[in-house]
Amino acid sequence: MSLPPRVLATPLAEAWIGRLAELHGPLMFHQSGGCCDGSAPMCYPAGDFRVGGQDVLLGYVAGAVPVWIGAAQYEYWRHTQITIDVVPGRGAGFSLESPEGVRFIVRSRVFSDDEARQLENALPPARGEA
Repeated sequence: MSLPPRVLATPLAEAWIGRLAELHGPLMFHQSGGCCDGSAPMCYPAGDFRVGGQDVLLGYVAGAVPVWIGAAQYEYWRHTQITIDVVPGRGAGFSLESPEGVRFIVRSRVFSDDEARQLENALPPARGEA
């Protein structure tokens, strides 16, 4: 039995990720716990955001695009599946979609009791290097 993914992306978000990858090369996401746009998933060229020991790898979207989250934020969201979506509007200043007239957002759902047990019994998610 495979584990439920901690992170997904909608087809529309995957299309935008592909479009941004064509423009900027390999990408990455980081989900922080800030307020306002700081709580939005931020899309960067791979390596432009330094991932450290306090970051948790949620998984990959659009094939091989890693999605990281700060460890403190992960503790709040560990029982939640995150789906990256895209909507019209202006994104955060540092996120790559910002000048494109769209912004990435997260939608979420709480894991079922069975899914939560599976994840708790699995190896912990990878962390960035300290």
